[in-house]
Formats: sequence, C-alpha cells, structure tokens
Amino acid sequence: MISINANTKIAYLLKQHPDALEAIISISPKFNKLKNPLLRKLMAGRTSISMASKIGGCTVNDFFEKLKPLGFQADLTIVAEEDAEEKSIPDFVKNRTQENTVDLDVRDLIEEGKDPLSLILEKTNTLKGNQILRLINSFDPIPLIQLFEKKGYQSYSEIIDENLVHTYFLKPQDSKETKVEVKSDNWEELMEKYGDKIKTIDVRNLEMPLPMLTILDELDKLANGYALYVYHKRIPVFLLPELQERNFDYRIKEISDNEVNLFIFKP
Repeated sequence: MISINANTKIAYLLKQHPDALEAIISISPKFNKLKNPLLRKLMAGRTSISMASKIGGCTVNDFFEKLKPLGFQADLTIVAEEDAEEKSIPDFVKNRTQENTVDLDVRDLIEEGKDPLSLILEKTNTLKGNQILRLINSFDPIPLIQLFEKKGYQSYSEIIDENLVHTYFLKPQDSKETKVEVKSDNWEELMEKYGDKIKTIDVRNLEMPLPMLTILDELDKLANGYALYVYHKRIPVFLLPELQERNFDYRIKEISDNEVNLFIFKP
C-alpha cells in the first residue's frame, strides 16, 4: 500500500499509479484540465489533495475513496497544511488592512474570454508604498505568481472555495515600472533568413494560461537553427520578459485589435 495524506501532491499520485489520473478526473469535472499535459505539469507539482479538493468542490475523503482501489492508503492523522496554524501565511497578508489593499476582480474578463494580464500589469505598476494587490480570480494563477516572483514580488494564494481564489501580491521596494518593448523591425529579413526552418503554431483559441505555456513548451523543443512563428490574439506582455531571460529574441506584427503575429528566434 502507498501511504498518502491531505498534503500529498497530485504529481506524486500520478507518478505512483498509471490509473491515478482517470481516478482523479472522475471525482469532479473541474479536474478535466489535468488531461492537458501542460496544465498537468504546471499544477500537479504544486497542488496537494487538500488544495485540489477545494478547487474541485469535493472533500479530501473523496480522493481517498477513489484512490483506495489503486493501492493508496490514507493517513488520517496528518492535518492539511493550510488548515494548520497561521504561520504559513506571510506577514504582509496577516497585517494588511483594507486601506492598503487594492482589489482587482478579473473573473468577468475571463468569462468574456478576455486576457486580464495587461490590466493586472497596469495595477501592479501603480501600486505605491506598502500597498498590496488582491487579485480576485476563479483559479490559482500559478504562471502569474511565478512571473511576479521572478520580479521580486511576494505572493500568497488563498482558496476560498471551488470558484473563488484570492491571490495577494506585495511589490518589492526597489521595483521599477514594467515596460513592454514591441519590436517589429527586420520582420521580412528574418522571415527570409530562416526560410523553411520555421515552426508555426496557433494559440488564438486556447484558454488561459495555455497560450504562454504552449509557446514556452514549443521553444523547449525547438530544433537548433529554427524559429517559432506564433498566431496570437494579443501581445503577450508577460511572455516577453521570459523570452529575454531564456535568451530568445522576438518580433511582433500587429495585424488587428484581435490578431498579433510573433516571430521568436535565438539571436
């Protein structure tokens, strides 16, 4: 028997048994996203059974019952970390006040199929002093958290229920306003230079955060000497710093309000 508890990560379950994925998906329709390998790779390593139960609107015991036939044995003596004492909550969240908290609710934007990243970026750039951004969302924005942590932000996510997550961001004292450089020069020259060594992908119909994850995954697999051509709906403002960090260069061609082409290559 494989011992598990409320703090066991989903990634561990998937690694221990090939049928664990289907068992978890059968617990709640909200876990269907785990079928996507990119989202599974991103979320499974950070999400415990306890956290997943809140996201899926089920109980920890639902997980234990579904996984029991696969050889998993629940240790009921271990309490979920997020249900334990408050020490895991950072001081900036504990000590925050309504006066120094700036709320941004992006649920309606996401429901309308719009990307809230530009609005989030605008809000964080205007934070002053000890102000904290509370992002109100319907899911844990893990890619966003990772990107902001690279910029020195402190963050903390609180899962309220299956449809509500509050994520807090504290801006570093020495943070500078983030500006996006839209480079469009030499487009035709680059296209001619790479010729038939161009991989093309279309992320226009993908739900967040799949466009960015798909692009980064394709770049990880891109053959030497090749470039990546991307059909996108908008300028991916959080992707561009990540490209520079990975030593990629890019060019952007804005076709219309809802269509942008990206050309990504190694300089």
